[in-house]
Amino acid sequence: MNHSSVSSGSPSPAARTGDAVRRMTARSRDEEHRASTPLELFFDLCFVVAVAQAGGRLVHAIADGHAGHGVAGYFLLFFAIWWAWMNFSWFASAYDTDDVPYRVTTLVQIVGVLLLAAGVPRGFDDGDFQLVAIGYAVMRLALVTQWLRAARSAEGEDAAGARKTAVRYAIGVTACQAGWMVLLLPHGAPPGWAFLVLAAAELVVPPLAERAAPTSWHPHHIAERYGLFTIIVLGESVAAATVAVQSAVDEHSALGDLLPIAAGGLLIVFSAWWIYFAVPIHDYLVSNRQAFLWGYGHYAVFTSAAAIGAGLEIAVEQAVGSGDISLRTAAWSVTIPTAVFLFTVWLLHSRHSKHGVAQQLTLPVAALGVLACAWTGEHAVLWAGLVCAGAVAVGVALQAREPV
Repeated sequence: MNHSSVSSGSPSPAARTGDAVRRMTARSRDEEHRASTPLELFFDLCFVVAVAQAGGRLVHAIADGHAGHGVAGYFLLFFAIWWAWMNFSWFASAYDTDDVPYRVTTLVQIVGVLLLAAGVPRGFDDGDFQLVAIGYAVMRLALVTQWLRAARSAEGEDAAGARKTAVRYAIGVTACQAGWMVLLLPHGAPPGWAFLVLAAAELVVPPLAERAAPTSWHPHHIAERYGLFTIIVLGESVAAATVAVQSAVDEHSALGDLLPIAAGGLLIVFSAWWIYFAVPIHDYLVSNRQAFLWGYGHYAVFTSAAAIGAGLEIAVEQAVGSGDISLRTAAWSVTIPTAVFLFTVWLLHSRHSKHGVAQQLTLPVAALGVLACAWTGEHAVLWAGLVCAGAVAVGVALQAREPV
């Protein structure tokens, strides 16, 4: 499916500074030097709070022997975080006007993020998702007002299609949000099947809405936005692991036991960064079909990247004897999310630029190798880090052998 702009495009906000209110017409997909704005970066940083809350509760659940409950709650809450972030990012790529109403509405969405983050502990511990539901509603309904504004501002040859797409988005998001409020506002954890139904409904809104006319998202901008959020999530993993090591050293003076975990964790995170950014992806994002699969697949990339940090915290707690955590559980807590990250980055990202069997197999084989590290005992994290670093080294060597 070929992707075309909803309209012929409009000047970038930088070219129209000083306007308090602008028409929210689609930006050009061919706009040069399109980069993330300071407001988008601020928006991303505020999401770190919610990511940290979800990861922290996952650690506590596993440490208390409730791994199943913790993993399920983590995936549920991270879906709300990821989906709200993703919807804002794709909308902004097509319609960012950077005027006063747009900025205020985005700041309102940030308030919703903070409310959701504040509700994470109650949702995890008590099954009370009321505050999570309210925060999610603030984020989503603020986005509805943006879509309605885009519908009202549509102009040009494709105005009818653009207006229909925007209205479909507004209706779809509102309908899903009504379902979430019914599901989450009553006290008590929602049934799993109901969550899956509403999550599926959320996922089908964009494909259905864009049948009328595709929005003019910018491939370079989208690739940068996803890359920046990946960096933020990996950074949160580093921060979480650092705090865990510091606390363990302060309370248990177990530096010798923690050095292999710290070294392995850094190798994993450094390798994850290297692997994700080894090749540009914007040239692959040429249609809605490819972009939707790539964008949706990043749910696994983001959840696994954040879970690496949680796993490192669990490994630290096991090493110092805090909590009821077995050696194998601690190892799986790091190796599983690391393997998922390696495989999904290859599946979504890297394989499109790989040539030959050796290059294609490097990351899948490394993912299997990382999983096998769970059987290496107390140094599982260090071995997993060495496998990841080895995958990077092999990838660099194979790329260097290619003819220029």
